[in-house]
Amino acid sequence: MSIPESLNKEHLHLHEVLKRAVKEEGALGEAARALMDVLHPHFEKEQEIALPPLGMLTLSDDVPKGDIEGVIALTDRFRQELPRMLEEHVAITERLEALSREARKVEKAEYSDFAESLRHHAKIEEEVMYPASLLVGSYLRLWRSGKKS
Repeated sequence: MSIPESLNKEHLHLHEVLKRAVKEEGALGEAARALMDVLHPHFEKEQEIALPPLGMLTLSDDVPKGDIEGVIALTDRFRQELPRMLEEHVAITERLEALSREARKVEKAEYSDFAESLRHHAKIEEEVMYPASLLVGSYLRLWRSGKKS
């Protein structure tokens, strides 16, 4: 199962901007490194368990294709990890505020804009992507049970 390409590209872009910020000197670089410390493992967890089920979504067919049992197991694991991942969003947001504050002090709009983009991205995850991923698992479970009848 693969993560939708658009989500992969967005994560890569966000990570690339943060990599540049980490190289900055002073308080801005420190704030970026503090963000990287929580964001990188969070992104890895998303790539591993939260986003792959979204690869099952398609506009072309009503019949699921792929490793249905694997996706169900993944969404079960994601459901267990979700409270922790939402706590990580709180920590990420706190560090984003520090990054944005430091970026404004040294007039680096790229990084304050990045902070706003990442806040927006996290909101989309919480309101759309995470619930959709869980719904994929629920749908597959129902589809599988109807198939066995």
